[in-house]
Order: sequence, then structure tokens, then C-alpha cells
Amino acid sequence: MHLFSPLTIRGMELPHRIGVSPMCQYSSKDGFATDWHLVHLGSRATGGAALVIVEASAVTSEGRITPGDMGFWKDEHIAKHRQIIEFVHSQGARIGIQLAHAGRKASMGVPWGPERVMGPDEGGWTNVMAPSAIPFSPTYAQPHALETAGIKKTIDAFRAAARRAVEAGFDVVEIHAAHGYLLHEFLSPLSNRRTDEYGGPFKNRIRLLTEVVDAVRQEWTRTLFVRISATDWAEGGWTIDDSVELSKILKTQGVDLIDVSSGGLVPNVKIPAGPGYQTPFAERIRRETGILTAAVGFIVDPAQADHIIRNEQADLVLLAREMLRDPYWAVHAAEHLDKKTSWPVQYFRAAPSGSTPRPTW
Repeated sequence: MHLFSPLTIRGMELPHRIGVSPMCQYSSKDGFATDWHLVHLGSRATGGAALVIVEASAVTSEGRITPGDMGFWKDEHIAKHRQIIEFVHSQGARIGIQLAHAGRKASMGVPWGPERVMGPDEGGWTNVMAPSAIPFSPTYAQPHALETAGIKKTIDAFRAAARRAVEAGFDVVEIHAAHGYLLHEFLSPLSNRRTDEYGGPFKNRIRLLTEVVDAVRQEWTRTLFVRISATDWAEGGWTIDDSVELSKILKTQGVDLIDVSSGGLVPNVKIPAGPGYQTPFAERIRRETGILTAAVGFIVDPAQADHIIRNEQADLVLLAREMLRDPYWAVHAAEHLDKKTSWPVQYFRAAPSGSTPRPTW
């Protein structure tokens, strides 16, 4: 097994194990995908990625991080995704969508502007939600604690978004339960101080996520990922031990792969970030639960990515910033590792020897 070994997940065949992580572009209006997303995602598929995942797409309008976030809360959002999906498929790649709710991190400005809450006159909103009325930081909105009725509406919103993913033609749905957004906020005792059936002990704090998974599975029979933060990197928070136990449960619910990230729940924590620093979490979850995992975070070198797969630390490698720097990372990695891969026929005259033409259109 190596980086360019094929991988089949619930009937979905990938020619190799390089994918593109969901990365927010903050370039939507009213949640709609645009030509920017077509080119951004399409170019990574042209560049040889086996799987491309659309950025965090809010299941409700108030579930966006910023007014520029992608959305998937109404049927009108489907049409542009179909165009993107058709192009990605034409390049021989598979495509997924990450379904998300920002929770207490919602209604903020885009990251290249000042860090501040956006008011209604700027496209923001006032009904920011969380498990408990605890803001992320002083510069973020004061959230209100979701009541049981609001929790049920949120679950229904994930279910409806999964139905839209079926109608659009996606290959993968990923549920976003990481990086300090709503589902992660319910998991961690640092942000969840509830005393009802959704708070307190581990089995209660994971309840919302497991109910979301069940709701999504009612609509979605294809490949299902869940992204988690393996640890909060903070005393008293969510831990890798918790993540292992959660992954065991998610596996029984029909989750196919755990996309293993970390952090994001609380600000100003010390994270020992460096090359492959999150890979040991993916390795432990894979080893102790038997579920497939994806490794993410500071993976930049082809030999590094190949090492992760060869040593069975993860089954899939998802790249983010490195794919922004080089949309053709996958074909360049194949050349570096002396592996055969396909190039679009339109670009084949520039391909290294040993490559194969990839018919498109």
C-alpha cells in the first residue's frame, strides 16, 4: 500500500489516496457557489486530486461563519453545484461536500478583514447559537443556548442538506464536527455546560452528533465522512481518548471515514504545529477502532504523504494550504515518487514520461 494505491470506500473508487480538504473561500453570496468555486475546485481535479471536498457549507443561513460562506440550506443552491460536480467528474475525480454549522463562531467578518461581529446591516445576524451561552472570545458574538426545539431544527437541517447532496450528485458527504463549530462545541465540556440530555457526561455530549449522523444516513446511502478535532489541546477539554471512543460509535452508525484534525475550540492555546503533527491521532483512531482515517495538517512533501500511507497511519491524505500553493500537487507527487498517473489530454504534451492521458469532456 502506498500513496498511489487505489482506494475503495463504500463502493466509491479512488485511483489514489490524495484529496483536497474543504477550504472556506468566503466568496459566496446568500450561500450560492460561484464561478470562483468552479475554477477553484475544478483546477484541483484537473491537477490530479482523486477527491475534492467542497468547503464548509452551512445547513442554515445563521450557521455560516461569515456572510461570504457557502450554504446548502435551500434547493436553489443545488444548480451551481451540479455544474461543478459535472466538471470534477469529467477530470476523473470524485467530489464531496462538507455540511456544517458555525455555532458560536457565526456572523463574523471574512478573515482578511478586522476580526469583528457583523451586524444585520452588513449581512450578519443576531441569532448566534451554541450549546451554552459562552462566547468563543471577547471579539465574537454572544451566543444563546439552543433549546431542545432548536436542536431538533438543526438536526432536520442537516437531514435536508443531505437530501440536497443526493439531488446534486455528490459522491461524499462530510459532517463537520471539528474546529470549534457547533457540533464540536457540543462534544467538548469547555463549551458545553448544559444539564439536559445534551450535556454533562460523554454519552450526552456526543448525542447531537450521533443524532445528526443518523438523520443524514436516512437520506444519504453513499460514502460518509465525519471530521473531528481529535483534541482541544486544552486542559479539561475534548481528548484523543474521547475521539477514539466516539469513532467506535460512529463506525457502528455507518460512518466510513474519520477526517482527523484538531483544535479550534478555544483561542490562544499552544498547539505544537509542525509537519504531520496530527497524523498520530489518525493513526491511533485507525488502529484502535478499525475505521478508515484521513490525515491532515502540514502535509507538504510527497515522501511525507507516501510515508503516512505506507506505514498505515491513515488511509487517505487530505491537503489544504499546499493545494492552494500548487493545484497540480498530485501529478507532481507522482513524478517525484516515480509513480504513473494521468494528465489531461489537453496538457499531455507537458507530462513526464510514463504518464497516461486522461480523456476529458
